[in-house]
Amino acid sequence: MVSAAPAGPGLDALLDGKLSVPGRRPGLVTRAALADTAWDTEAATVGVTAPAGYGKSTLLIERAHVERRKVGWISLDAIDDHPSTLLFLLASAFERAVPGQSGLAAAISGMGAATLRCGAPRLAAAFRQAPAPFVLLIDDLHEVTSSDCHDVLGDVLGAVPPGCQVVTASRHEQPHLARLRVAGGVVELAARDLTLDAAAAVRIFATAGVAIDLPRAHEVVERTEGWPAGLQLAALVAGEEEDGAPGVTGTDRYVSDYLEREVFRRLEPAEQRFLRRTAVLDELHGPLCDVVLGEPDTQDRLRNLEAASAFLVPLDRRREWYRCHTLFREFLLGELRRHEPALIEKLNLRAADWFESHDAPAAAVEHLLATHEQRRCTELVTELVQSEYGSGHASTVQRWMKTLGDSAIEAYPPLAVLAGWVAAWEGGTVEALRWAAVADDAFDSLARTDRRASFAASRSVLRAMMCAGGHEQMVADAELATGDEEWGAWRPSALCVLAEARLLAGEQARAEMLFEDASRVGLAMGDSVPVALSESGLALIAMDDGRWDEASAHVELALSTIEQHHLNDCAISLMPCAVAARLAVHRGDLTQADLQIARGMRVRSASTFVFPCLATRGRLQLARACWTRGDHEGARVLLREIDDVLRRRPGLGTLVGEIAAFREMTTSATPGAAPRGAALTPAELRVLPYLQTHLRIADIAQRLHVSRNTVATEVSAVYRKLGVTSRGEAVSQATLLGLLGG
Repeated sequence: MVSAAPAGPGLDALLDGKLSVPGRRPGLVTRAALADTAWDTEAATVGVTAPAGYGKSTLLIERAHVERRKVGWISLDAIDDHPSTLLFLLASAFERAVPGQSGLAAAISGMGAATLRCGAPRLAAAFRQAPAPFVLLIDDLHEVTSSDCHDVLGDVLGAVPPGCQVVTASRHEQPHLARLRVAGGVVELAARDLTLDAAAAVRIFATAGVAIDLPRAHEVVERTEGWPAGLQLAALVAGEEEDGAPGVTGTDRYVSDYLEREVFRRLEPAEQRFLRRTAVLDELHGPLCDVVLGEPDTQDRLRNLEAASAFLVPLDRRREWYRCHTLFREFLLGELRRHEPALIEKLNLRAADWFESHDAPAAAVEHLLATHEQRRCTELVTELVQSEYGSGHASTVQRWMKTLGDSAIEAYPPLAVLAGWVAAWEGGTVEALRWAAVADDAFDSLARTDRRASFAASRSVLRAMMCAGGHEQMVADAELATGDEEWGAWRPSALCVLAEARLLAGEQARAEMLFEDASRVGLAMGDSVPVALSESGLALIAMDDGRWDEASAHVELALSTIEQHHLNDCAISLMPCAVAARLAVHRGDLTQADLQIARGMRVRSASTFVFPCLATRGRLQLARACWTRGDHEGARVLLREIDDVLRRRPGLGTLVGEIAAFREMTTSATPGAAPRGAALTPAELRVLPYLQTHLRIADIAQRLHVSRNTVATEVSAVYRKLGVTSRGEAVSQATLLGLLGG
């Protein structure tokens, strides 16, 4: 405890250190703008509350050096956690800052037992009568934990007069702010206000001698969540990497050392154990933690840890759900693997049970993937693939399947069908054909078992969509699928593919009724893929019959479905975009027509011969729109791509005749306008998104599993067709044409 009347040079030096504004550290990112925002108000109190490493002290120091008012400073530590000591320090800082207050601290200290009863009111009175505006900056307030100390603060800070301010910085929740908050005149800054952006990250890395561009800076800011200390540590980590890559995790030595020393070590053993074990959870919730840990009343512990700024982020205003900062959670998982590895499976299984019982099967899958209960996980994934994919979570579905592994998928035929279905939608022709073959083999091997019937419909839908045996076999497969009620999840898709099969057979009226049924059932079941495709089919039939108003309603529903379920960049959106383009051309809305053409051209690369009806019909409708708009070269590119599909899948019924009729029209017509830049090939479209990144040609080639020369040729073709000479120009022109972005 600091004495009221320091005796000897040692205590004088100690007191002087506590009450002197620290110097600015070189190389730190300035927080002047934030300081100006917080301080240039009428608020008498400013509270800055955030975990370690968020630059709270830096913020106060920077403001102290530019503040025009009289400045008092206090640096607190654990020995100051007594109301008398705190009151003495407040009086000492005020005495140093404001003229005419000499002797105030000594007088308050000399009150002895009456310090709290008389000292706090006297200091409050001195604040009210201050002859000049002042700012009192109190750093490391988290070192003061007693309720008596915070009562003193509340009493004294309530007396700060207009034009003056007291600023407190703490890692922990500041209790004295609650009463002041009700009265108004309080500004509060939290961790979210102190985060740094990509531009600041570039400066931090430059100071550490590491050069990074803005895209990489955005990546490291996302990884660190803008945590200033995290960015500093990431720069140190990058400085030791050969390629200077800015990647950083919570288990990197610099990061884990900092978190262990500044956060984890300061917690009680029970709190450490709680955080370590709950690190298996993406999000924390009291009842969930109760079950996972086998402990009661963990909601209160979550609230206390949040108050202690243990890197917990509340996810709702009621403070029921939380999450850990990304790097801190990675650190905690490292601690769990190191100290209690045998518990990890048990914790994940308890979490999976809780999520399944609370109707959150996707979250249950995430935990089951970390256990040895592979069959249970496989069956649950099978139930979820269609709904998750149809909701725009393609990457999640692919990650699940990759984590399960090929052997697990092969061992469960219904999932093999889905693996083929997903691969086909994603343009993975080899994988789609492979999984279709696995499903066929499994179907034959299960001929005398009950399991055969359980996935007959799903296999039939996949076979029908692939149309390898021609449109007549497609009709047979689709009829089989729609007649099997046991696999109800596939019914909307079965109706949709049967409608397409009937359309190929020239039975337009029957196709229209089936499309309507597929859309109705799909909407009722929340299956967006058949809804988008069926509404596109209905729009096409209506347009061919001249029912344009009716077609408009179907186009609107198809487009809203892919928009709502984030399917804009999937092969599924080819037909909605194509029919929307035709409708816009008919209406004379050329801006909308060009937008939908560009979107269709962008996604068509994922639509291959594996699902030939979509690949050909979608391209044919796009080609018609392109031709009408004067983009004859674009239409011819699409026809050449259609030819590639027909070489592999020639038995497409009436669609072959439609393609031939359009081809005859284009070959007999007078050449129109010059080629438009949007007529990029699928290979060129595949390369285009990578031009937005920092990746070199060789890096792009590695990502796409092709040669460097192939990528260089495709990039040159992109430049030529877009009429540009650089990456930046290519990205700008492609964005303008709708080939990139929304």
